[in-house]
Amino acid sequence: MKHPFFKRLLFVFAMLALVAFCVQLNDVAKPQLVNTQGRTFERATVTEIVRDNLQENGSRIGDQIVQLRLEDGTTVEANCPNGLLFGTVCEPGMQVIVMASRAGELTSCTVYSYDRSKAVFGFILFFCLLLAVVGGRKGVKSVLALALTFACFLFFFFPLLLHGVAPIVAAVVTACLVLSMTVWLICGTTRKALAAGLASLGGVVAAGLSAELFGQAAHLSGYNVTNIESLLFVAQNTKIDVGGLLFAGILFASLGAVLDIAMDVSAAVTELHAANPQKDRKALFMSGMHVGQDVMGTMAATLILAVFGGSLGAWVIDYVYDLPLLQLLNSNGLDIVLMQGLSGGIGVILTVPFAASASSWLLLRKGA
Repeated sequence: MKHPFFKRLLFVFAMLALVAFCVQLNDVAKPQLVNTQGRTFERATVTEIVRDNLQENGSRIGDQIVQLRLEDGTTVEANCPNGLLFGTVCEPGMQVIVMASRAGELTSCTVYSYDRSKAVFGFILFFCLLLAVVGGRKGVKSVLALALTFACFLFFFFPLLLHGVAPIVAAVVTACLVLSMTVWLICGTTRKALAAGLASLGGVVAAGLSAELFGQAAHLSGYNVTNIESLLFVAQNTKIDVGGLLFAGILFASLGAVLDIAMDVSAAVTELHAANPQKDRKALFMSGMHVGQDVMGTMAATLILAVFGGSLGAWVIDYVYDLPLLQLLNSNGLDIVLMQGLSGGIGVILTVPFAASASSWLLLRKGA
């Protein structure tokens, strides 16, 4: 009885220590990109269209002038831009987000966008409920694991960057933390969980190293990304090494697929060992390899298709303008996409032997 109690007590102390460390870690100063003094974002309801921008031919030119009722009951007049990134087409009764800029007694209001809060939170809630209903108890644990994963990014990884820790180092440490919590929540403290965790760590490190080697061979770096101007401003005002963010991002992008295939192989080897304890280590390893070979192709395709879908707009532009192959193969954008997809795929492929060997070794250890 004492053994489980002390294990739980140790876990509680570890969590408390982690929370205390994160509280201290988040004591950082963040630079202001723009002067936001006096600027707030508030919810509002459109009560009247004072001046519309609808033309006789059905097009919209210029901005709308609308009357809004803020959440505190105040009525204000606001400008609504006619843009694709900001503003919207207002109608009476519509819920919008208004940007209010106050300077002394003067207040200027602009419609920022349609209020999408209900849609965003509604779909997040639907996703979590669906995962819990279909997955049962493990689905609930998966929801908790996802919440803890995003908490790790927000309260652990980003503050580490602001403290000057190299992005790839911070990514590896964060990945270890995410893997440990995810595997523990879903599988508990079992040998299957340990094998999946070790194999996943090996896979994501392999993906990160592959990206680093690809970048050196192709002379690519984190300074070749599209939003480098904004990142350089951040680098000038913080301790963040923006050049390493690209490779840290590749490591995180492969984390989910790598964990998935590691868990598949580890679970299969564990079940085979339970069904036939007489199988030796080599037979278990080969069985794990056979299972991994069946799924690694689809997982690698999943990663590459996800990268392709994320940059679909750029692919369409390249196709429509029929750019020369030599130009495409030497463009920073395309090469970075290829590096992300191929490095993640390499991590997935190498996870299979990692998981098969770790599972077969752990299950046949003395005292198993």
